[in-house]
Amino acid sequence: MLSQMPADARLYLKPTWFVPSPMGLPDGTAARMGNGLIWFQAYELTVRKGRDRLARVTVPVAELADMIAGLPEPLARRAQQIAANISAPRAPLTLGDRTIRFDAPQLMAILNVTPDSFSDGGKHADDPQAAADAGFAMAAAGAALVDVGGESTRPRAATIWEGDEIARVVPVIERLAAAGVAVSIDTRKAAVMEAALAAGAKVINDVSALLHDARAMEVAVKADCPVILMHAPSAGDDPHDNVAGYADVVTDVFDMLESRIDACMAAGIARGRIMIDPGLGFGKSLADNLALVNDLAIFQGLGVPVLFAGSRKRLIGALSNEAPASHRLGGSIALAFRAAQLGAQMVRVHDVPESVQALRLWRGLADAGLSAV
Repeated sequence: MLSQMPADARLYLKPTWFVPSPMGLPDGTAARMGNGLIWFQAYELTVRKGRDRLARVTVPVAELADMIAGLPEPLARRAQQIAANISAPRAPLTLGDRTIRFDAPQLMAILNVTPDSFSDGGKHADDPQAAADAGFAMAAAGAALVDVGGESTRPRAATIWEGDEIARVVPVIERLAAAGVAVSIDTRKAAVMEAALAAGAKVINDVSALLHDARAMEVAVKADCPVILMHAPSAGDDPHDNVAGYADVVTDVFDMLESRIDACMAAGIARGRIMIDPGLGFGKSLADNLALVNDLAIFQGLGVPVLFAGSRKRLIGALSNEAPASHRLGGSIALAFRAAQLGAQMVRVHDVPESVQALRLWRGLADAGLSAV
């Protein structure tokens, strides 16, 4: 059946059949995800063309080479590349004198200095020192990166002038960076990126994947800094606008992020400086979000670190009697743990100490599985 797939179809591989350790298994029957602690014994192979799914089969790792040999040549090349991407070591983020490695999941802390963010809006607004103190506490609790944002991207949030956004974030970033805290700037605006980088931020985290502002790509290339590309259905003022909908949310998100990685590399950003975020909750239904969580491992096929941002998101409330954002800690921890199980190299959270504890538990279980005899 696979040999008859049209050469212009799209092929995807998702790691599955996870095992705690390759020890004791026959040689060649397990593959490693990146340079992390996750091993798997099969790929779920999907072939799509347009809005149609043509095939979905499970291929044991040991049989992948034979399966590839039977594919039409363009699909065979793509399958080889995606499998190589899944197993390729993820380059560490070098942030000046700080290095973030991805041999185990890392944690990004959310520090909003906005009056209207969906979860913590107003908590640190108009008080740069209090916001910085919160950032210091997050770093001390184990956050590898503190993500500072000055514009709410909740649905139907009002847009703000870039000068106001700069005034919110720069005093906080300056304080954090002066103390040696690794900072990313959560913004879609080129001028805000420039001001934040000048203040000491080391990473650009853009919910529009550098599409909202025509100068954003230029700024990122000139700064030669890591970038985080998030999927959103719209690069306009409201990133949640989704007029077209999805043929298949998982592969549609994959395709968009793959195209943005290619665009960044063509512009001069090295693959080792790119991360991706599937954009949970942005222009996506509950069913869409659950599909993205369950299929999170597919994004390892992009060959770059995956950031998962599920903290306090709407899907938790939808599954827990409409619990408000302030009462979604349990669901947030569950999503962070699940993301680590499926290979996410970094999770973005509001509740740092609790999330660090969850990831340490995950690491302990993974280490114990690898050392079991």
